Amino acid sequence: MRGFQGTTDVADARAPVQETRLTAGPGLAEDGRHVGYITAQLREAIRSGFYVNGDQLPAERELADRFDTARSTIRKVLLNLETDGLIERRVGSGTYVKCEDMAINAALDIVSRVSPLELIEARMAVEPYMTRLAVLNATANEIKMLGSILNDLDQCRNDKEAFSRHDSMFHEWLARSSKNPLMLHLYQQINAVRSHDQWDAMKNKILTPDEIDEYNRQHRELFEAIKRRDLVSAVKHIGDHLEKARQDLMGAAAL
Repeated sequence: MRGFQGTTDVADARAPVQETRLTAGPGLAEDGRHVGYITAQLREAIRSGFYVNGDQLPAERELADRFDTARSTIRKVLLNLETDGLIERRVGSGTYVKCEDMAINAALDIVSRVSPLELIEARMAVEPYMTRLAVLNATANEIKMLGSILNDLDQCRNDKEAFSRHDSMFHEWLARSSKNPLMLHLYQQINAVRSHDQWDAMKNKILTPDEIDEYNRQHRELFEAIKRRDLVSAVKHIGDHLEKARQDLMGAAAL
């Protein structure tokens, strides 16, 4: 077993189940902050090499016990790590680290430092051209998939977590529709910041039902422009959408 010089929490999470029970860090009782804390702990364990490619993580129940939290919280943590591309879940087998090269470690270092506002600024640099390519290159099936995700988003006005997951899926399918693998990779790296604990805090302030409705109205306008192959409108709508997100984040940060 490789030595790990990080937090006791992560080291204990890898220890046999009969050893010391873990507790959450101080002030982390709120679920969103607790998710961010545990995600950061496990991300650091992967980044540092304590867990390496192919290692199996402890089961959900064991992680919940060691971090003294609910299994539903651990499931959100694992979803964050899966979105980051750091783990894969194999049905009937367990959860395994999928971290094959040092480039991922560098990306994780960046993820731990980037603020939600910096995330939006990066998206504003990438997504308008990504949308342009999607208008030109999206297949009928990809447009159908975007529409299906959009229908799911419409059901999420009272569920911030579900909205955030489906919003991420919508924009990732937009990236896939660009037909540019590097564009998809850039989006996935940028999007990894959404598992950051700062993002959870901002999300809880911003995503009221009315705000979710407004974001979905913008998603719908963007989708209709892509379906029409209307390049100018699609680029305008993605710009408006990201500018609203930027303004909302600035407002939440000032609270």
